[in-house]
Formats: sequence, structure tokens, C-alpha cells
Amino acid sequence: MNTIDLQVEGMSCGSCVKHVTQALQSLPGVGGVEVDLASGRVRVSGELAPGGDSLMTALTAAGYPAKLATDALTSSPASPPKASGCHSGSTGGCGCR
Repeated sequence: MNTIDLQVEGMSCGSCVKHVTQALQSLPGVGGVEVDLASGRVRVSGELAPGGDSLMTALTAAGYPAKLATDALTSSPASPPKASGCHSGSTGGCGCR
């Protein structure tokens, strides 16, 4: 079993966390998904192919572009989520479902 840490863009609410989790759990080999909304980090564990390409492709298709997380991202202060990252397209708040 191995783990891959990702930095995911566009998560701004609990519904976003649910969508990200579902997109990843549907992939073969994924055993667990841990999402940290505040930092935008996602840790995926299981029998995963090296590099995480399939994980990043699935998240991008779900509307959440992702890249491999680095140690530099871990030590950087997390910026607050932005409403514009939501999929509602409105500026009045989250419209995710």
C-alpha cells in the first residue's frame, strides 16, 4: 500500500470535499481518501500507480484541478478558500451540491 499527496484547487465547502472524495474513491486501487479543506490537500492511499496521474485526471474531470503536493506546500500558510472556486458560478456564496 502506498500514499500520494495532492494539492487540489477549487475546494471551498463540505460539498466540494464530498465530490473530491467520491471522484477518487471510484478509482480502482484507492483504499482511502483524506481531505483537508483548509489547506486544499488530499491524501490518497491504496494500491496506486506511481505518479498519481489517474488521480489528477479524475479530479480535473470532476472540476478540481490537482497536482502532486510538495513539502514546500506543507510548510506554506494555507490561504482561505475562495467562493470563486465553487462551482456555482455566482459570487453570493457556495452553490455546490
